[in-house]
Amino acid sequence: MTTATPRLRRGRLSSRSRRDNRNGLLLTAPTFLVILLASIIPLIMVIVFAFSEIRLVDIPRLGTEPIEWSLDNFQRALNNPAFWRALGTTLLYSVLTMVGSVGLGLALALALRRPFPGRGVVRALLLVPYVLPLIAAVTIWQTMLNPQYGVVNAFGREVLGWERSIGFLNTASAEVFGVSIPVSLLVVVAFEIWTSAPLSFLFITARLQGVSPSIEEAAALDGANGRQILWRIVMPQLKGVILLLCLLRFIWTFQSFSEVYLLTEGAGGTQLMALKVYTELVTRADIGSAAAYGLLMSIVLIALLAVYVVLSRRKVETE
Repeated sequence: MTTATPRLRRGRLSSRSRRDNRNGLLLTAPTFLVILLASIIPLIMVIVFAFSEIRLVDIPRLGTEPIEWSLDNFQRALNNPAFWRALGTTLLYSVLTMVGSVGLGLALALALRRPFPGRGVVRALLLVPYVLPLIAAVTIWQTMLNPQYGVVNAFGREVLGWERSIGFLNTASAEVFGVSIPVSLLVVVAFEIWTSAPLSFLFITARLQGVSPSIEEAAALDGANGRQILWRIVMPQLKGVILLLCLLRFIWTFQSFSEVYLLTEGAGGTQLMALKVYTELVTRADIGSAAAYGLLMSIVLIALLAVYVVLSRRKVETE
């Protein structure tokens, strides 16, 4: 009697555990199905296309003929100077946007940290570029930068003394004081910073709410000035969120397509990797090359993610 009771209890616990596992699987099955259909299967297809010679006209014959595996798509991409130009442009665009958006968001968060009359209104206005529909934001910038009737060129001609209007959205480079400046690329960088800096501002502002004022007050009583309090107390506590924002902003910008396509359509030296994938797929109807370009983009992002994971682990170990 006494030996049967523990066995009975273990049997009940085992059956309850199996029932809980089964219920958990049933609850997560719809989410797993969505991930499978929307992410895993398309990823497998991209890998298959990248290692095979497939064009749009070959789609109806998929599954009826054996796939010929090869590395030709990757060899053509790596031997194509246009690929390296697009990669370099994308890296420059991503780094400039990352630094600009995170830096501007940090500056705004620190500037609006202390209460003052109208701070809530100012904070709300700063979020307008982020919540503004993309097509509306692009239209505003295209109107302002128009060479014929744009306010920027009008101000330059009438106030700054420009001899002629500048095509900001289709000019690859311009000489300024003997230095060649990528005009269109800097314009799309400025647009991306303008639309993404409010998100960095929100993240950093939320983190600043958790910084205890008592620590700063104690440091001030010990004789620390404002700069020392900022760099010795405030900034170390923002390091984690800034690193996360840099990673997210680089990833999002590296695969950016809509903003640049709507603004310039890749003109003026703004041919990014995402636009290169679009060109290979739509213009040349080459699915294999487009998939190869996409996988090469993923390799760059995976390498960046690995660096972030290593840095995060080192930070945890030091703490």
